[in-house]
Amino acid sequence: MTLLRVGTILVLAAVLPLEEGFYVPGVAPFDFRAGDFIDVKAIKLTSSSNIMPFEYYSVPFCKPKDGDIQYKSENLGEVMRGDRIVNTPYKFTMKKNEQCTSLCSNKLSKEDVELFRERIRQEYSAHMIVDNLPVATVISSGKSGDVYYDLGYRLGWIDENSKVYLNNHLQFVVKYHQHTPGLYRVVGFEVRPKSIAVTKNSDSTCSLPEDGGKHVELGNSEQTVDFSYSVTFEESDIPWASRWDVYLTTKAVDIHWFSILNSIVVVLSLSGFLSVTIVRTVRRDIAQYNRDDEEDDTLEETGWKLVHGDVFRPPPHQMILVNMVGTGIQLLGMSAIVVVCAMLGMLSPASRGSLMSAAVFLFCFMGLISGYHAGRLYKTMKGRNPIRCAVQTATLFPSLILGAGFLLNFFLIGKHSSGAVPFGTMIALLIMWFCIDMPLIFLGFYFGYRKQPYTHPVRTNQIPRQVPEQPWYLRLIPSSLIAGVLPFGAMFIELFFIFNAIWENQFYYLFGFLFIVSIILAISTAQISVVATYFSLCAENYRWWWRSFVISGGSSFYVMAYAVFYYNTKLTIEGFVPTVLYFGYSSLIALTFFFMTGTIGFYASHFFLTKIYAAVKID
Repeated sequence: MTLLRVGTILVLAAVLPLEEGFYVPGVAPFDFRAGDFIDVKAIKLTSSSNIMPFEYYSVPFCKPKDGDIQYKSENLGEVMRGDRIVNTPYKFTMKKNEQCTSLCSNKLSKEDVELFRERIRQEYSAHMIVDNLPVATVISSGKSGDVYYDLGYRLGWIDENSKVYLNNHLQFVVKYHQHTPGLYRVVGFEVRPKSIAVTKNSDSTCSLPEDGGKHVELGNSEQTVDFSYSVTFEESDIPWASRWDVYLTTKAVDIHWFSILNSIVVVLSLSGFLSVTIVRTVRRDIAQYNRDDEEDDTLEETGWKLVHGDVFRPPPHQMILVNMVGTGIQLLGMSAIVVVCAMLGMLSPASRGSLMSAAVFLFCFMGLISGYHAGRLYKTMKGRNPIRCAVQTATLFPSLILGAGFLLNFFLIGKHSSGAVPFGTMIALLIMWFCIDMPLIFLGFYFGYRKQPYTHPVRTNQIPRQVPEQPWYLRLIPSSLIAGVLPFGAMFIELFFIFNAIWENQFYYLFGFLFIVSIILAISTAQISVVATYFSLCAENYRWWWRSFVISGGSSFYVMAYAVFYYNTKLTIEGFVPTVLYFGYSSLIALTFFFMTGTIGFYASHFFLTKIYAAVKID
């Protein structure tokens, strides 16, 4: 019970609503006075061309003058994201503009120069924060004059002659809002990186050349680079509560609405097909079967009524199916709660890492619901080894995720990436699995297995019928590919924005759209599963248990195919290790999607069969 209380407190801390004046560590507003020092912290280096993040000091940036590098303690989500928040030598004074401040003169060895050149070629960006607000580069979109924010700033650039230049001077703009006389809050943090040779003065200041000066080119040998910065404070009318709007506001809202309308059209079309073709057909079948029973009991049964004595026969490898369904329920419950909480604003990106932390803890707590449904389903299938089934349910998905993550972690460790999960965090995840997730699954399985099994309207014959040869389009693989098209078509546009957020280091905060798309996806998956199951029964194939799960999960194949398409068209990933990481993580995403959609289709088919066979008179 102690572990449950601790876990509950942690989840509540991760999902508390973000309100002005409500204290959440690192999120509550901080008031500065004129002359107060403002610390600038660094998070990491990221690139869409190389998906491995690195620590800020993995390249030879200027370090604090006292040499005291301090890393901030981070939550579970921050660590798993690869964030390593550390102090920097940048020091601002509230409302004090600085034209040019010298940081240091770094004598770069040949290896240091080559490391900078490599990171610049890979288009790495450095990420910093002031008062928990990330720095962003302001970029103009050209003729329209629109401005958008690119998180972080590029380490450098390459000209048309393949010369590499280092951005050694940063022009910061800190926007502040005066909500009370004499008290100021940071509401904006912008940067304009430049490659420029500055002139150092006798003190800590420097001078910028009036004519623009020379760029700092990185050669092939050791060289000395002067790092500097300037800062300008600007008053803003933006209140503290709205300071994240520029990061979260997207111009793709119209595209999202188009995605929603497209998905609704798909679902309505499918619903119309289902209602006209399936519902009317099933009603006609039921009426005909009942009429034939009243007129002549000697008439031979046809259609899906013919297999009534086998339709609820327990499937082969029933334990594995129960494990997969239980995993799907656990993932569905976790995803539903996280999406709803994020949609209501409870998981703000200002609370860094809260989304992932909440997802991990909720997955563990949903083990109780998962175990209950798995236990009752296993009892319905007349399973005789509940202990083994409970153990497999508790270990199936976590062992896949942790096992794959452990292997991929070796690649990250080998490249000294900050994305590598530390040993202590791995131990913490294992403790959560063994001390929270597994006990809750065992407890839920115990009560589920003691519960009465699901009641079925027809009895099962002792001798199974032989399944006739099936047409090609009703076989498992073709049916899965055909059935997966419509659910994927209902959500592929939203998938594009999710991939952008994951692989191109962007914020994703349109959870209202995601909530609507998720409902549409669930409805379309359930409907296509019912259609596939009905056609299968009409062809006298009563083996629907596994088919309903696999066919409903067919859209996961298209998710993986889209990941390949995204890799070839949107990303410029180079190197063996980043490619392995990308496809490894994408495979885990597709596998998770398979468990979730398969579970939806399974229960939809089970509900459908229970209803239609209960409406038919069977002796």
